Amino acid sequence: MLAGRRVLLTGAAQGIGRALAVRLAQDGAHLFLTDVAGSALEQVADAVGADHAPADLRDPDQITALVGRAEAALGGIDMLISNAGFARGAIDGPCSASDDLWQDSWDVHVMAHLRAARLVLPGMRARGEGWLINIASAAGLLSQIGDAPYSASKHAAVSLAQSLAIEHGDEGIHVSVVCPLYVATPLLGYGDTGVDNRPHDRVLTADDVALSVVDGVRAGRFLILPHPEAAVYAQRRAADMDRWIDGMRRLRRDAFAEGPPRDLTELHRKI
Repeated sequence: MLAGRRVLLTGAAQGIGRALAVRLAQDGAHLFLTDVAGSALEQVADAVGADHAPADLRDPDQITALVGRAEAALGGIDMLISNAGFARGAIDGPCSASDDLWQDSWDVHVMAHLRAARLVLPGMRARGEGWLINIASAAGLLSQIGDAPYSASKHAAVSLAQSLAIEHGDEGIHVSVVCPLYVATPLLGYGDTGVDNRPHDRVLTADDVALSVVDGVRAGRFLILPHPEAAVYAQRRAADMDRWIDGMRRLRRDAFAEGPPRDLTELHRKI
């Protein structure tokens, strides 16, 4: 199913993006990779034999140029995997985060996917098939303590994926959204393999998530959950929002019992 597919993958220099690049290349996909980190991107691209170009996906003009280069290199795009993302944290609450952080979160986690989808959809619709994949987060189904900009933008990312699936599914366009819980990547202070220093097995590796994505695509799933328990948490949240918020407040109190965590890495290890 993936062999011969022409794939544009963002955020490919490390973490889940790097693991996806390796996995997709092994499965015979033709890749065009991008990331804001140029030197690390080049290393990954060389390792998997892919074309590549750096881009800052906050910039609409750079997205337009990127998609044009990818289409020229690949001869078209069958699959867009919007994986680029970041988390800086807002440990002191939603209002502690600057407008710039909120805007960057919106631009990278939502608008970058929308702008790229807008450019690749005409070709997909003309061919009667295509796949849009957004690597979001379980924070888009629940919420992340200590990082409201991340949580809010990931909620929007999930909603955007739902709208794309509703509006374009009858045209042969498949849509998936991937919502893992904690993953051992540089985003949370782990090394790029993330295998040796995980606090427990519920923190998946990037390779685990890449395998879940591939399995989910092959099964044709919209919602791909590398951590299946995220579905249970989301159901509990929907069934009784007040009780869920009370539980999250208890979790936050426990995490902050010895003082505010220094950063997201420390917070993650406490919860």
